[in-house]
Amino acid sequence: MLHGWDNFFIKAGSSAATLIGLLFVAITLGAGISTPREAFGTSAFLTPTLINFGTVLFQCLFLPAPWSSAWPIGIILGLWGLAGLVYQVFVILMQRRIDFASPDWLDLTLFSVTPALGDASMIAGAAELIAEKPFAPYAIAGAITLLLFDGVFGAWDLTLWLSRNRDQTH
Repeated sequence: MLHGWDNFFIKAGSSAATLIGLLFVAITLGAGISTPREAFGTSAFLTPTLINFGTVLFQCLFLPAPWSSAWPIGIILGLWGLAGLVYQVFVILMQRRIDFASPDWLDLTLFSVTPALGDASMIAGAAELIAEKPFAPYAIAGAITLLLFDGVFGAWDLTLWLSRNRDQTH
């Protein structure tokens, strides 16, 4: 069912792995932030970004494997998407408790809505994969693309915030 998508998975997985490495640059920038308040804020945005990249990397590693049927892939994707939606609720609640940054509508959309759409698309792709529907690879690719895009935005936004606020915490 996912035959012919190898190049997409290779490119998306390589991008996710590279961007995980670049998150370490952001962590290095934030190394001077030591107050619990700022550390909590950093983890409220850094960890979800890492989870998005990790999800993309995980999917791109296991999806091209020669599975004997679509059922195992569909079940894994469906459970991963469901776990992602539950985690996203936790992330939204955690990010709302931050009192030193006021995200605008774009930040709220990209930190909250986009990952939830990616997880929902993953669940839809999983169900379509199990039902052997031809649109399944597109829903899965859409989920991977949304999570990768959201991770890029999260890493960029976090890096900008850390570079602007690094000197204020010393």
